[in-house]
Order: sequence, then C-alpha cells, then structure tokens
Amino acid sequence: MKKPFDLNADYQPEHFEFNKVYKKHMTDIIALYPKGKQQSAVMPLLDLAQRQVAQEGAAANPPYGGWVPRAAMDCIADILDMPRVKVYEVASFYSMYNTAPVGKYLVQFCTTTPCWLCGSDDIVKAATEHLGVGMGETTADGKFSLMEVECLGACVNAPMVQINDDYFEDLTPDNMRELLNILAEDMKPTIGSQTGRKASMSAAGPTTLKKQAKKAKVV
Repeated sequence: MKKPFDLNADYQPEHFEFNKVYKKHMTDIIALYPKGKQQSAVMPLLDLAQRQVAQEGAAANPPYGGWVPRAAMDCIADILDMPRVKVYEVASFYSMYNTAPVGKYLVQFCTTTPCWLCGSDDIVKAATEHLGVGMGETTADGKFSLMEVECLGACVNAPMVQINDDYFEDLTPDNMRELLNILAEDMKPTIGSQTGRKASMSAAGPTTLKKQAKKAKVV
C-alpha cells in the first residue's frame, strides 16, 4: 500500500507550478469538460502533476519518481476553483497517486491469489533481497521503491509486477533480478512477458486458430 498522506512532512515543497509544456497539456485537458464542469479535470491534472514531478526527478541527483506534493494539489485546486480539501480527498483515496516521495522506479508487486499461486512470494523475496529494502521502502540511491498492491488484472500471465507505467509478466526470481539490473543501469527492458509469450495466449502456445496465429507470426 502507498505511504500515508502527510500534509506537513519535511519533504513537502513550498511551491509547485506546471511548466510550459505541462501547462499546455493542462489547458487541453480542462477544455475537454463543459463550461462550469472544470472540476471534473481534477483526476487527470493530478496525474499530470505526478508525471511532471517524475520527469524532473529522473534528471535529479539522487533521482526520484513521480508523486503529487501538497503544493501541486493546492495549485490544482486554485486552477479549478475548488476547495483544497477536495483535491486532497481525491489524491489520498486513489492508489494511482503517490502522495509521498518514491524512487525513480516504483515496483508494484501483485500478491493477490492468482499471482500468489504462481509464485509471487518468490518474486518479492528475490527483489527485496537483491535491492536490500522491504515493502514501502526506497533504496539509498533513490532508484527503486517497492510497494505491494491489489490485483493488476494480468492474472493469466502471473506472476507480474507494474513498474511505473509498464507491466512485466511471467516472472521468475532470475528474470526479476535481471529486470532490476537493467533498470539500475537506466536501460529499457522488454515490456510484457519475460518469457516471450504473446499477449495472453497459453504458455504452451496457441490452442485454437493455429493457422491464423502462424500467419500473424505470433508463434
């Protein structure tokens, strides 16, 4: 689960504003909603703020990941002309918003029943031992934060994790460690199945429409 929302923590910056690029995105998002309904843009603007912070954090030393500071929530409340507490309520309710600093790579482990049956405990153990941190913790270099989450909807390719925006599926302890090593070097790993499985087909390959699958070059 994500860290508690602390409005007055020492890590909270005093100021936030959207930069030139993200301000253009903000304007485009608000324009999608009917006049008088701009407050409906609160969720995409929170996501936008989190992405700007992530972009800034990727270039920082030490690096950090995307999260939504209180100053960003206040900024959004002022832009949308809504009470600040209403923005706090949205940001603290939904797990997709990080309300405290996280590492550059936020590793979210699904440990619910399908992943657990397929060995998610071994995946968690491999990652925590490899990085030397536990759930809810961040590595000293600021690169990785580990978080346990509910079902991420990729049960057929369990066990899996979500890292930032990407899914990594069909994990084993060995390829989990390899994945972390690739990210530690800020290189781009293969997204999706780590065993070459195409989409959600059987691990043994297509069981129906085999001719079409061969024609589409998915086998």
